[in-house]
Amino acid sequence: MDFLLPFIELLNEMSPYLLLGFFIAGLLHAFVPNDLYRRLLSAGNFRSVFYATLFGVPLPLCSCGVIPTAMSLRRNGASKGSTVAFLIATPQTGVDSILATWALMGAPFAILRPVTAFITALAGGTLTNLLEKKEGDTEQDEETRNEEELVGKGFIARMKTALRYGFVEMIQDIGKWLIIGLAIAGLITLFLPDNFFALYADYPILNMLLVLAIGIPMYLCATGSIPIAAALMLKGLSPGAALVFLMAGPATNMAAILVINKVMKSKALCIYLFSIIAGAIAFGLFTDYVLPAEWFTPLQQTGCAGNCHEETQTAWWKIVSSVIFIILLVNAYLKKGHCHEADCQCHQHTSSVETTKAERRTFTIKGMNCNHCRTSIEKALKEMEGITWVEVSLDAEEARVAGDATDQAIIETIESLGFQVER
Repeated sequence: MDFLLPFIELLNEMSPYLLLGFFIAGLLHAFVPNDLYRRLLSAGNFRSVFYATLFGVPLPLCSCGVIPTAMSLRRNGASKGSTVAFLIATPQTGVDSILATWALMGAPFAILRPVTAFITALAGGTLTNLLEKKEGDTEQDEETRNEEELVGKGFIARMKTALRYGFVEMIQDIGKWLIIGLAIAGLITLFLPDNFFALYADYPILNMLLVLAIGIPMYLCATGSIPIAAALMLKGLSPGAALVFLMAGPATNMAAILVINKVMKSKALCIYLFSIIAGAIAFGLFTDYVLPAEWFTPLQQTGCAGNCHEETQTAWWKIVSSVIFIILLVNAYLKKGHCHEADCQCHQHTSSVETTKAERRTFTIKGMNCNHCRTSIEKALKEMEGITWVEVSLDAEEARVAGDATDQAIIETIESLGFQVER
């Protein structure tokens, strides 16, 4: 029971802002066509890096979902610099995580996160353009499927798409990791000694290196990392080191590192990692040594993460928000793998040609972890010449394809997005 109290209190603090963030994420998905991003990211100059960073900061993509999205941008003409900038900026923050950070850790952290992500991504993308030789980037000749789908859709249809994306697909993608983050925060609150990080208070760089060693290989979403960082601060972690964890943890994991190394090669990977680590530490030191310490004390006074439940009473609207969030979480996972005919994209056909089971080929895909992964694979296959029908299943980890395209061409298309294919 002691473990459930900090878990519930953290959930109550975050849930109203999570719901708002999911709604805004749905609006971005339904009303902003992907082709807009691609048209602005193809040039290997500072402007394309700036646009990639500007687009990436508010997008609520996790570190697994951003990989296929970035690889798709690269396939469709985005420069290496803008792709690296997008890879750095996007998983570190998003509209949902900014609001949740404000709720649990206060306004200073909520402002620092997007500012750090923006500057770090801008530096990483610019450095990539300077160090990488220019390649023959070409713009896409025809509009993307996302653009075509949005054109002609009325406001009501788009709102339905926004609600489904925000409150079903996004919760399917990051709901599990958010709950895991809350659970880890509860365990930290119970079992980590109160003075654990205080023992190293005189060595801020050591604290930052420690959280980097913990955060870089782990899978953490930007929102799921918030309760962990809050719990670590309550155990003596400095605000600057907590910021390092909030930035570096969601931006990297071993799967992302391996994919970037495979698709964009080792030089781009080194620039990517260097930008994230150096940027996080620089802003962490700035936070600890330049910003007023009192800006970060409200967390320790009010965000008790389970230590002050006897003295405070949770507002009713926070409890209602938590109940709604849990209901949406259960609903999302019950619907996982099932589709509504009007909304779901996993059974859309690229042609009116009827196919039989004998005409379909099945490819097993490894590394497909979320709906962003599924839709990026589905879109890339539908754009291939000779493909008449596509069905991608996240649960089965399969792509079923019909058409004249060769197996090798299909495999190369999927692997160009950073996934592994088996026949």
